[in-house]
Amino acid sequence: MNLKKETFALLAGVLLMSVAHAPQASDDTQGFDIAARSDRTDVGFGDSVVELQMVLRNAAGQESTRALRIVTLEKPDETVGDKSLVVFDTPRDIEGTALLSHAKILDPDDQWLYLPALKRVKRISSSNKSGPFVGSEFAFEDFTAIELNKFDYTYIGEVPCGDLTCDVLERTPRYENSGYTKQVSWVDQTDFQIRKVEFYDRRGDLLKVLDMGDYRNYEGIWRAHKLSMSNVQTNKQTDLLYSEYTFDTGLAENDFVKGRLSRLR
Repeated sequence: MNLKKETFALLAGVLLMSVAHAPQASDDTQGFDIAARSDRTDVGFGDSVVELQMVLRNAAGQESTRALRIVTLEKPDETVGDKSLVVFDTPRDIEGTALLSHAKILDPDDQWLYLPALKRVKRISSSNKSGPFVGSEFAFEDFTAIELNKFDYTYIGEVPCGDLTCDVLERTPRYENSGYTKQVSWVDQTDFQIRKVEFYDRRGDLLKVLDMGDYRNYEGIWRAHKLSMSNVQTNKQTDLLYSEYTFDTGLAENDFVKGRLSRLR
């Protein structure tokens, strides 16, 4: 899912929809155009592999660290989303735990969780995707809900964001069973990357804030290497710290099928 792309992060390109999935329900074309321009900085990566650390921090400041890897296969055409696989390598109690995601647009995403202690694959229901993923501040939904046409967009304005200037967009989920009523994103006007996202819960209250930084350009493909998700209601935080990405590794569709989950190493 880089949330942007790959762990969240997990990571997606532009999706111009077919008649069955019509592109924008909103008439706010400025907001959509800004979001689409950001998405287009990710088109053409093929597939990617990255290792990272997940650092969980509770309200008292105590930390625990997990090592994991994320592999992603870019969408085959413009009517579907990316496929991704998250695999935990440490600590021992969750070693081998894996999340396989097939992102869709308006249809429910397909997600399966492999639990090695139980030696079983569990399908994540569409009504349960707002739950926390392995105790982190990232939800199952956060790993797939990054596709362009999953949202309606409204342009809010521009604001300073660090040394940059950002366009602020409100995006409203178009898909069913989202845990969020809306999200507000900051997209910089220089590299067109998402710098921050606010997530509002089903009551309309601010729930989480995602800060994205340490962006690096891989020959035209942008990736954030630090994602920090802070829960403003519980004061818990989860950081994702990425190593260098590798692209075009030869991954194929059969690397992202449910039957392979129990055979991962």
